[in-house]
Amino acid sequence: MVQLLRLRRPFVASITDGLGNELFRVRRPFWWITSSIYAEINGKEIGVVHRRWHLWRRIYDLYLGDKQFAVVENPGFWNWTFTLKDIDGKVLAQIDRDWRGFGFEIFTDAGQYVIQFGKAGSSIAPVGGIQELDVVRPLILSERAVALALAISLDNDYFSRHGGWRIPFFDMGE
Repeated sequence: MVQLLRLRRPFVASITDGLGNELFRVRRPFWWITSSIYAEINGKEIGVVHRRWHLWRRIYDLYLGDKQFAVVENPGFWNWTFTLKDIDGKVLAQIDRDWRGFGFEIFTDAGQYVIQFGKAGSSIAPVGGIQELDVVRPLILSERAVALALAISLDNDYFSRHGGWRIPFFDMGE
């Protein structure tokens, strides 16, 4: 059966620690043209990500309360790297959707994302094999929660299967 409104349907996701304790929630209400996704702690909104409509670019505004702290202006459809920048255009973090191979990408709906919060005077040693991202400042915990909400929104907006099976550039709907 075809799912009505598919990826435009509302949802709530709980983000938990390793013991199952809820750290925060991500709530996405129903949307028509541009989407928003909210980060909440104990039912209180701490931040939001608003998607701006553009014909080919992926543009998102990230807020803590009513103050914008970052913007993502992805340059094109085939670019799978989303860089969070501050008002001065300086890098705060980066979200990458990793390419996992042609067969994996075409026949599954499983995506793998990496969020790099970078180093800005950090004493934490980088993970082996990963080049550390240079950032202008470290994000506070609530900003990181909003960045994770952005990653969820990106997956839902651009990379999740919209029903049926796919061949690149063609959607074989149910």
